[in-house]
Parts: sequence; C-alpha cells; structure tokens
Amino acid sequence: MAQELTSINLVAPAFKGINTEDSPLAQDPSFAEVADNAVIDQRGRIAARKGLSVITTNKTVLGSGKIRAIKEFKNNAGTTKVFSVGNNKIISGTTTLVDATPSSYVTINADNWISGTTTLVDETPGSYTINADNWKMVNFNDSIYFFQRGFEPLIYNTIAANANGGVGSEVKKLTLADSNSGISAAINGNEVLAAYGRLWTADFTDDKSTIYWSDLLAGHKWNGGSSGNIDIAKVWPDGYDEIVALSAHNNHLIIFGKRSIVVYSGADNPASMALADTVAGVGCVDRDTVQATGTDVLFLSQTGLKSFGRTIQEKSMPISSLSGTITKDIIATLTTETESFRSVYYPEENFYLLTFVGRDVTFCFDVRGTLDNGSYRATRWPGTGFTSYVRQDDGTLLIGSANGIGKYSGFQDNSTSYRFQYTSPELSFGDPAKLKFLKKIRPTIFGGENSNIFFRWAYDFNSSSASATITLTSDATSEYNVAEFNVGQFTSGQFLSRNNVNTTGSGGTLSINMESDIDGKEMSLQEINVLALLGRTI
Repeated sequence: MAQELTSINLVAPAFKGINTEDSPLAQDPSFAEVADNAVIDQRGRIAARKGLSVITTNKTVLGSGKIRAIKEFKNNAGTTKVFSVGNNKIISGTTTLVDATPSSYVTINADNWISGTTTLVDETPGSYTINADNWKMVNFNDSIYFFQRGFEPLIYNTIAANANGGVGSEVKKLTLADSNSGISAAINGNEVLAAYGRLWTADFTDDKSTIYWSDLLAGHKWNGGSSGNIDIAKVWPDGYDEIVALSAHNNHLIIFGKRSIVVYSGADNPASMALADTVAGVGCVDRDTVQATGTDVLFLSQTGLKSFGRTIQEKSMPISSLSGTITKDIIATLTTETESFRSVYYPEENFYLLTFVGRDVTFCFDVRGTLDNGSYRATRWPGTGFTSYVRQDDGTLLIGSANGIGKYSGFQDNSTSYRFQYTSPELSFGDPAKLKFLKKIRPTIFGGENSNIFFRWAYDFNSSSASATITLTSDATSEYNVAEFNVGQFTSGQFLSRNNVNTTGSGGTLSINMESDIDGKEMSLQEINVLALLGRTI
C-alpha cells in the first residue's frame, strides 16, 4: 500500500515576526528567520509594507542632499506648512522645494531648513554660520521653533510682527522675535521639548547636565517671568552622565542620559517640581529615537528598544527589551552606525519605525501587543533610503529621502519595486529524527496578482537549496475554487491564490524561503501547507 502524504500546516507564518536570538531549530514556526520589507497586517499576516510615494517634483533646492528632518507646522487658525532640513537649507513645501533660510544667516555649511506644503521653498536665514545638520523642530503656541547645539534658535509663525514674538511669516533668529528673549549661548541646546505650557532645552556644547525652560506660553522668552533652569549634575544615580533627550509623560519630566534616567514630578510648575525617580544602567542612545505613544515613551538604549513605563516598573529586576527577539541585530547595527537615527510612532498602522540612517536599515515594531517574552513583533526594511519622518495631523506619514518628500502609500518606492522576503525557521514538524520526503508546498497568498513568487527550500541547515518560481495568474482561485467568502477579500476585490509548488529532496528538518518583487500590488502570506512523506528514523 502506498504511503499516505502527511499534511503539515503553517498558519499565518511569521506572524510573530523575526527571531534571530533563539536557535532556528528550537523556534516556534510562527517566527521567521527573515522578514524583509514586511509588516504584520491587521489580520495577523506577514505582508509587504507600503512604499514611498514621492510627491516632490522639483527638488532643485535640495540638490544632492537628503531630507534630514521634517515637521508640520499648524497654527491655531488651521494653516499648515511643512518644514524640512536638507542641503544646507531650511526648506518649505512638499512638491517644489523652496529655500526658507532666514536672510540674517551668512554662512551655512550644513543642512539648513526647508519649509512648505505644495512648493518646496528655500527659506534659509542669512548672516548665520552653521556647521552641523542636526536640527530639531517643535510646534508650540502658534509657532514652530528650530534648535541645534551651538546655534541660536529660530522661530516661525504667521502672526504679524510684534513684541510678543511674532515674526511675520518669516523664519528668524529668536533674538529678532523679541528684545527680551534672553537668548545666550547657554540656551542653544541640541534637544528641545514643548510640554506643560513652555519650551525646555538641554544638551549644550559645554554643559551636559543643565535644563532650561522658557517663560509660560512664551517659547521666545528665556529671561525673567517664570523661566529658569536646573542643574542635575548631582542627581545622576551613577555619578556623571550626559543629557541626551527629554520627554513628557503624566505630568513628569523625563530626562534621558546616556546611561541613566532621571524623572521629575510636577513639571507643570518647574519652580517647585521634585525628583520622583532615577534609573541606573539604562539610558538613551539618541534624542531622535524617543517617541511618545500616548500611554508610554519608547526609546533606544544600548541594549535594545525600551519602554519608559516598563523600565520604571522593572528597575529593581533585569530590564527586558521590547526588541528581545532581535536584540543582537539591534546592538550589532548600533555599534556600526556612523550617521544618525530617525524614528516615528504611527498609530494608524500600529508601528514604531527605527531607522539607522548610515546603515540604511529600518526596524519595524508592531506595538499592538507583546509576545510571551515581552518583545514587540519585529520586521526589517533594508535599503529603503529613508532618512526622516513626520506624522501629520491628518494621519499622513511623510518620509524624507534623497528624492525629496514622499508619503507612506502605494506599493512602490519612488516608482521602483522592492523585494518582500520571508524565510522560515528550521522546521522539524515535531520530530527531527524522522526523514521527510518533501512533495509539495502549497502557499495561500492574498494580493500580488500576476506577480512572480520565488520559492527555495533546503534541508538540515544546508546552504544549498532547490528552487521554483510560480506566477500568481488572474485565473488562480482559492481553496474550494472560490475566492474568500465568495468574493475577493470581503468586498475589496483583493486577489486570493492557492498554488502548488512541486518539490524534491529529503531531510530531518526543512527551511522554506519565499520572495517577490513588490511592484504596485499589495501582498500577504496567509498559510503554507507542506505535503510530505514521513520516512524512517534518521
């Protein structure tokens, strides 16, 4: 009697994301060894990410530079303007870039500011010497402010010029906004936070432990009123540290050092705020990795992605990482990063993006919940060229690159395809001692009509593999010869395909790889069904 085929199902493969920490053989098959250019979609499937839909049509003002930072300014009347940084300019606009650098700046030899929503305009100030490109922008009280270590801050708003800081729709130095601004070298911090009715700044060239705050509701005034400062040099829990970033959460001021965290309560009245907590042994790598989610604050430490809330709760115990399934990868990338970091929290699709700009790799963390080990589900986006992000008030995610500004939408990167890739862990199907004679792989794929799907499979950790290519043709159907629920996907018309991939070979364990070029069509992997004969004990 012929031996019956055994059917082994991988339902929602990779829905737990990448796992490069555990042994491939010991892993839950719901993990992936590789999940590139992928997200975990709303139905728990591994899916191709969206692409960069470039909206900049004239980037002359950007030249050969890159968009290093983006910020949307929105005043109380609802008027919006997008500012960005690149090519030694302050730029406005999203389609044609226009120089917005103030005329009071003289020499600029690093990335300047760029503003705008429809036309990219150079608004760079003159009479100002700049030799760095690490600007941070914040919105506060009907104005947008620009801060960078060692340089006088700038201000822009749409209020007519007046003694209260109005600058008449022009980017200007803060001293030109108000004669009582009290700006000094000490105020030129690298970090700026808008919270509790004022601006806060820290991380100065020669002072890494002092925090300054502005007058109430007056980000242009740092002298008199309720402005002030505090030196936390003696507060660091492990002695000396350096302020890297500031954040706000539940009426607390969070001060991130490189190796520790200091928390003050009562930040709505800084003159009387009190030391609430300190954490030793955990710090922040860079200000631009800090993102508030509403319920927590995420940041990158030397040992992986952390949560402020969890760090406070677990400070007396070994502190777990939100990147626990890929911590070694994060640390390895961190130690070789030579340029900068960028991040964004995007609630519309429930992810936190962390980009190592110099390495050109982005890690995508699904923040809807954690795995049993406390980690977020993670995927990787390599080689995107993404250099900056901002989430607009309407929910649009803008992305900066060498091509200008684009939207996170569609399924191409600037009209070019990108590679979606999944690789399973080493699969033993519960019995690595028995030989498996692989006969078929039957993937269930949503979307990707007419796309080529490349499959490879290998046995017993062998680097050599067999391969096959299938095309998701327009006449492909789902199981039972009907589409999902007898339509496409619900009523969206999404293409559903179940194909047979004939396979060869045998071994005790099996690894499956699937790749496809995403070129305008969404795609997700629902299931992989493996048909095999089970043989003798190896």
